[in-house]
Amino acid sequence: MTFSRYASRPWLALLDDAQRAPVAPADSLVHALRGAVAEAPDRTFLAYFDARLSYREVDRLSDSVAAHLAERGLERGDRVAVLLQNSPHFVLAVLGAWKAGATVVPVNPMYKSGEVAHVLRDGEVTALVCSDRAWEAYLRDTAAGSPVRIVLTGCERDFQTRDDARVLNFERLPEAPDADDLVTVARQGGRAPEGRAPGPDDIALISYTSGTSGTPKGATNTHRNIMYNAERQRTGLRLPEAPVYYALAPLFHITGMVCQFAACLNSAGTLVLGYRFEPGAVLDAFAEHRPHYTVGPSTAYMALAAHPDVTREHFASFVNLSSGGAPVPPALVEKFAGRLGPYIRVGYGLTECTGPCAAVPPGLRAPVDPVSGTLSVGLPGADTLVRIVDELGEEVPFGEPGEIVVSGPQVVPGYWRRPEATARTFPDGELRTGDIGFLDEQGWLYVVDRKKDMINASGFKVWPREVEDVLYTHPAVREAAVVGVPDGYRGETVKAYISLRPGAGTDPDELAAYCKERLAAYKYPRQVEILPDLPKTASGKILRRELRSRAHDNSDAGQ
Repeated sequence: MTFSRYASRPWLALLDDAQRAPVAPADSLVHALRGAVAEAPDRTFLAYFDARLSYREVDRLSDSVAAHLAERGLERGDRVAVLLQNSPHFVLAVLGAWKAGATVVPVNPMYKSGEVAHVLRDGEVTALVCSDRAWEAYLRDTAAGSPVRIVLTGCERDFQTRDDARVLNFERLPEAPDADDLVTVARQGGRAPEGRAPGPDDIALISYTSGTSGTPKGATNTHRNIMYNAERQRTGLRLPEAPVYYALAPLFHITGMVCQFAACLNSAGTLVLGYRFEPGAVLDAFAEHRPHYTVGPSTAYMALAAHPDVTREHFASFVNLSSGGAPVPPALVEKFAGRLGPYIRVGYGLTECTGPCAAVPPGLRAPVDPVSGTLSVGLPGADTLVRIVDELGEEVPFGEPGEIVVSGPQVVPGYWRRPEATARTFPDGELRTGDIGFLDEQGWLYVVDRKKDMINASGFKVWPREVEDVLYTHPAVREAAVVGVPDGYRGETVKAYISLRPGAGTDPDELAAYCKERLAAYKYPRQVEILPDLPKTASGKILRRELRSRAHDNSDAGQ
């Protein structure tokens, strides 16, 4: 790489000594687990409603899962798909697979049959771990046309006895004749096979993502990638000894996997699991377990803040409240802090950089760009180099927008068996994110939007984030998403989809006028549609592509 104006890493001056200091991570989470067992064998590792599993118990149960997989013929380097929500089953399956020398393929439980089939075939998956309901409902048929030959199922009502009907509102099914029960296997007392402990450069995860575009591809997160970010979390977040983490983000998502599961285990802390997100159940868990840290999308914090029973006391135990995976409007951060106390610390990362590559450190508050009104997503890490480049790959000056490119110890080596996509997205080992943003002279990073989400209205560029941030300042708006829709005169025009706060009232014309007063004429939404809820991914990110499809379908229907 030639001279880089960003090579001086101006953000280093804003980091504290612990955040700048070199780190020496363990080789893998299996090694971190062994260290935690030696240090605090009886400390609670997993809390799941009224269940408590110690480090010693999790080590023993995951050993037995590893032994079973090896006995069934799983070889070192084989792939194990895990399609589960946030329950102890997920942790036991992942640790068991790693102890057996396998690579884990986390799968979104919201995927439909065709999406799962693509992952099983593309990843050449040998073993599948899923819920008993998913196996009976559709995964048996899906797996039949795949390389899968080992199946473990579990019921998420296992371990606990509280059976909270808000989330665990399903019946336990009879054991399937063509699958082994995960909990039965875990309690058999088997020993993990010798000589299969993962090394730092082994592939820990194949995390399927659309990347910058196209069909989902598997990012190859190594154990070294995971442990680097887990260690940076441990040393940089200023959490107390034996911290309590609440798993707000789903563990199958890279944010939940690294910033909750990996960071907690690496800190020998307690991980509180709640199966899936339900605002009332989450608030009850906050009150019961008094967590120090959680991370989730802005939509989850909006839902918690909107719950009728929420109080400042629910958040009183938190040392750090983080948000990642989706843009965070500045208005949300200020309203949340003013009403409930904690300052939400935004972070930025991708699956391809194993979670975070920038974050707002403890003790600092993210600035807001005075020109665009965009909230900074934080400072890059000490070992991370973030650059901003134009369409030719040339660096642009501080303050000017361009594509964000990232290099550092958390960036994956590439995509699973996709050499052309790897070469395109990781030239010289540097991740081309597909996100548009800029760095100011102090090193604060701002994300404007995705390249593909830019709206071209009569030749003017409109970034949806800027319009959404204005909409979030309206007192009636709960969620907002802005997309470009076909327009015979402008080519594209701006359309906003809105959901309202409980009890709030407004109308599309009023919202359009509100934006018109605060934005350039070409930016304000000519069309506004109010929906009960906006479509989201399982990790809470609003699905603009679904809204674009809706807008196009409505446009076609009107012709």
